Parts: sequence; C-alpha cells; structure tokens
Amino acid sequence: MAGGGVKIGIYFCNCGSNIADKISADAVREASRTFPDQPYVATVDFICSESGQEQFVESLTFERPDRVVVAACSPRDHEGTMQHCLARGGINPYLMQMVNIREQIAWVTEDRDRATEKAITAIRGAVYRVRLQEPLRKKQVAVCTDVLVIGAGPAGMKAAVSLAEAGRSVVLVERSPFIGGLPVRFDELFPALECAPCLLEPLMGELLHGDHSEAIELLTLAELWQVTGFYGNFIAKIKKKPRHVSLHGCIGCGECTLACPATTRNRLHNNGSEQKAVDFAFAGMLPNAPFLREEVCLRFQGSDCRACKDACPMGEDVIDLDEGESLLERNIGAIIIATGAGLFDASRLAGMGRGMLPDVYDALQFEHMLSSTGPTGGGIVTSSGEVPAAVAIIHCVGSLDGDHCAYCSGICCQYAFKFNHAISAKYPETVITHYHRELVAPGKEAYALMEAARTRRNSSFIRCDSGNYPVITPEGTGRLQVRGEDVVTIADMVILCPAIVPAEGADRLAALLDINRDCAGFYDELQGRMDASQSTLKGIYLAGACREPMDIQKALLEGMAAVGHALAGLQPGRMIEVEPATAEVATSRCAGCHLCSSVCPYHAISFDSEQHVSSVNGVLCRGCGTCVAACPAGAITGHHFTNEQILAEIEGLLK
Repeated sequence: MAGGGVKIGIYFCNCGSNIADKISADAVREASRTFPDQPYVATVDFICSESGQEQFVESLTFERPDRVVVAACSPRDHEGTMQHCLARGGINPYLMQMVNIREQIAWVTEDRDRATEKAITAIRGAVYRVRLQEPLRKKQVAVCTDVLVIGAGPAGMKAAVSLAEAGRSVVLVERSPFIGGLPVRFDELFPALECAPCLLEPLMGELLHGDHSEAIELLTLAELWQVTGFYGNFIAKIKKKPRHVSLHGCIGCGECTLACPATTRNRLHNNGSEQKAVDFAFAGMLPNAPFLREEVCLRFQGSDCRACKDACPMGEDVIDLDEGESLLERNIGAIIIATGAGLFDASRLAGMGRGMLPDVYDALQFEHMLSSTGPTGGGIVTSSGEVPAAVAIIHCVGSLDGDHCAYCSGICCQYAFKFNHAISAKYPETVITHYHRELVAPGKEAYALMEAARTRRNSSFIRCDSGNYPVITPEGTGRLQVRGEDVVTIADMVILCPAIVPAEGADRLAALLDINRDCAGFYDELQGRMDASQSTLKGIYLAGACREPMDIQKALLEGMAAVGHALAGLQPGRMIEVEPATAEVATSRCAGCHLCSSVCPYHAISFDSEQHVSSVNGVLCRGCGTCVAACPAGAITGHHFTNEQILAEIEGLLK
C-alpha cells in the first residue's frame, strides 16, 4: 500500500480451471503494481465454496483492507455470497466491487494473452471505482403477512382458503362477477366424469361461508391496477367496477331480473339465449347475487328506469343504481397469480369454419351446450334444432403448430374423449369421427376414458399429417363436409378442440408486476423444474394454468405450493432487509419539474407541493437509476452508483 493511501485487496478466483486456464493470476498481480494504492492480490481456488469462503474471510480479518475487489464469476450468482463474507470479516459489504472475469472474459475469449489483458483492464476499472465507494447500511422493515390472490378459479380459491385456514388475511380479486373460473360452468370433468359444480361446491362454500371466510376479502368485478413495493411490503391498488347489487343484502331471489325491461344476448351461451340488464351470469353462480350491465341498462342510456330497485323485496339499499367505480388500496406481503388460461381463437385458421359456419363450435361453446343450465338445457342439437346424426371432433386446433402454438396443451384430447362420452350417452346412434395429430392420455385415469372412446361402435379415429388441418366446408344440404388427409366425412356438427393459451390480459398483468413471460406467453417460472411455483420476482407466486396448460388436479396442487411459499416466508414478526442502493434527491438543487416521478417505474417518488421538491421513498425504490439519468438538474444521486464512481471505473478501463 502506498503511504497514506487506501488499502485495497484484490481476490482472484481460479474457479478450478474455468478461469485459471485462460487468465494468468501472476500477470494480474504484476499489473496491480501500477494500480492506484498498489493493491495486494490473493488467489483462491473456489472462492464460492465453503472452504474458499473461509479462506476469504480469514484473509479479510488478517489484512483488514479498506476496499475489496473480487475477480470471479457473475455477481448475479455470488455477489450476495461475497457481501456476506465481507460482513463476517467486519467490513461493510458495500465496500466491495465484483468483476465477472469468468462468463464475460474467460468463457468467451480463446486467446490466453488477450483474455488476461481484458481481465487486467476490467480489474483496474473496479479498483478505480471501489476507492470511491461508501459504506451503506441496510434497513430492516417488518413483513406484512397478508396475501393478494388474483383469480378465483380452482387454484385461486384453494390458495385463498388454505391461507385463511393458516390464520392469514387474504384479498381475493376476481374480474368476473362469480367465482369458480371456467370449470364451474361445466357439467362433467375429465377423466372420471365427476359433476363439476358438485366437486367445486365444498371449496366455494368454504370460501364464502366457512369457518375462516371472514379472513377472505372477496372482490368480484375487480382487477389489479397498480403495485408498488417489494416482497413482504407490497402496496396494491385494485380497481373495482360497480356491481350495483349488494352481496350482503341480496338473497338471490331474482325479482329484479324478472322486472328488468332491458335484454341482451347471452355471450356465455354463444348468444343462444337472452339475459336481462340485471341478471345472473348463469344459474347457480356464486356469489348468488345478480349484477347490472351498465351498457345494457336503460337508466345508463338516459332513462329514469328503476324497475329493478322497485322490485327488490329486501329494501332500497340492496340495489344501488348510483354506485361508481372505486379504487381500493391494500397492503400485502405476497401475491399469488391464479388467472387461469384461455382458448386459442380457431377463427385464425383458414378452412376451419369457426365464426362462419353455424354448426362449428369450439370446445367452450360445446361445454355450454352440454350444461344443464346452458342455452339448450343440456341437449345436443344443431342450429336447426335437430339431434346430429354425425359429429366430427377435431383435435390439436392450433397445437403442435410452429406458426401458432408449438406445444401440446395436454388436456385437449381428454376433454375430446369426454365429449365423445357425453354425445354417446345421450344419443348412442350418433356417429363420431375424431381427427387428430397425436393422442395424449397421461396419468392413471385418462387412458380408460380414451379407450372407452376408441372402442365405441360408432366412433372412429383419423390421424392427420402434422402439417395439415382438416378443411370444413358446407356440404350443400345444410350439413358440413370435413376433409382430412384422404378421408372425407359428412357431419351435422363439428367440435374444435383448440390449444390452451394465456388468459386475456396476461400481458398487461406481467408488465404491471414486472415479471417475465415465456415464448408462449404464459408466466415464466423462476426455474421450471425446481421452482415452478415462483415467478421471476421474489414474492410473486404462480398457481394453475396461468403458468402452463393443466387440469384441475394439478392446478389445485400448484395453488397449495404457492401457499407453502407464502407461509414459509411471511412469518409474523419477521423482519426483512431493504437494499440501501437507492436514489436520493438533493432538495437544494431540485427544480420541481416532476420529471423524475413521471419516469419512476416503481412509483417511489412523491412531490411535496409545499416545498416544491421531489423525494424518494427508500422502501419503494429499487435503485434502477432511471430518475438519476432523467433529472435535468443533476439533483438525484444513486447510492452505490454515483456519477463519480461510474466515471472513475471508465477512467480505469481506458488507462
């Protein structure tokens, strides 16, 4: 160390042969003599290993450097490990700079001399920078143990009830007016053909009226609007649309529906039935209270109609025609996403007839037809009202197709076999033809359902080439012609089994929460094999088909896995540390232009209208530096990434 200077220690990790084979530690030691303050250089074989960490801590304790440079692998992998070692050695963890000489140099530079030269340059830049780094202290804040669950399908309901049973408060947000997701509208579930509402009823009952239901705040017709903060201390803003019917006062008698003069077509029933402006989404929905569609209601078109309110036997307060949209704020510690999935739009495929031919239905439309509360009361009939003599079921619509959905959804074949059973049970003489690319029947129960379909006397299977879809055209006598490969069949009804795709709004929610999506658009896991229930952001967990196509059984299991993560981390009384590498405003230089608050992605900057200056909430700030770069007055400093530190590193690199 030069007299009176800063004592700097450079710790060079050989990483076995990963680094040592390409970068000479001796050359780094020789070059360090020309660095400011002439740092000492120590080599460690595997600094991230247990023995390597002990060697590192012992050296720090003995040498007592003022600043430390670690030349090793990616900071993403082991910066936290190295900071922990510094703390054990009695040195502030933020007095260290880590240089990635493995991934960025050794692994990508063939020539040893060139790799060594690049490593020396990078380490020199780190030395110039670390001399200006200042000690920072982490803040400790208490965790909030409440949890936000987004989506009240099977996975979301299971998660909410399980959290409530564990003593946690839950905010359950559902954008539709009912709970249960898609399956609650089905009559039967594959592979065992149980009654779907019967299967889900106990879970829905627990959620609404069970022993722990008071711990669950159910918000229907609502969606997440904004999230700030971090794991253990999120602040969620939820936009709630008006239902205009009180869930607490309504008894579900339907008198308001009978009195309502305004009607519309029921989209859930493929416009095959009518609904009133104030009505139930479907018979048996829970919560058992209707909701009012403002776009249909005569009152919202300029009329003074109040027929529904006058007809209500429970009093004036149950129906509130003046209710408006509200924005609610809730403090929560973790978020579980259970938003489910949707169906691929088969109308995007030419020749499939979706949306053009009246007797071509996708799987969801056919499920509604099968339902006892559907437009036909469970009867399977064509658009002309006749029982179909022949039905074609087309598998893999959009699936296994590089131009649309390159994956297999895994459950489409199973619900196609369920359709086969339902049609044959009602109309044994109906001929059923399956067109498929592959047949998938995983698990211990699915194969039996497939075999039952394959062995029925009126069922047949035609395999199509993976590059071609069957073509559906009018036959000329009101029937449909289905041409697949070299086979042509005539059908009265065609059922399409589309790929399972991300739910509508998945892109907006991913951007809002700052989490990743995979190439298919589903929410990306932290690690697909080891941490499939965790998203790429700590404190946000994934459950059910929002992550990938799956059946109810797997969705419920994933809901429980997400609950396990939340319960393990959000312990009452637990403190978590907040990173101190945040931004700070020098109020004496702030011009009050509001530019910083407009660009902050974490909503961490507020404006004091009395002092006319901005201020940064250190708990919400994530240290991204966007405000630092945007401030025209240079009034904002990014701790641990100051302009002086960055410029010093650049100077060292250019020496």
